[in-house]
Amino acid sequence: MNLIGTKWKPLILFHLLEGDLRSGILQKKIPGISNKMFTQTVRDLEKDGLISRKIFPVVPPKVEYSLTNRGESLEGILRSLDKWGSEDYQN
Repeated sequence: MNLIGTKWKPLILFHLLEGDLRSGILQKKIPGISNKMFTQTVRDLEKDGLISRKIFPVVPPKVEYSLTNRGESLEGILRSLDKWGSEDYQN
């Protein structure tokens, strides 16, 4: 729970199940997250080895995030949480 037990971490990980995403696109998929919180959260996930960051040497800077093998191992948990949330919302 220490690795994914915050408000934003599961959302970021869930969206990365779709595949690699550029920083701006990933942030737009998470309404309500501030720039500061997004940056802090992806840094924590990277530090914990759940996501990786690739920086492209272009102008303007392009940053892309992806799940690591460790992050991919959470897929079942994340999908179960999503299913539970959808079912609970309908009730």
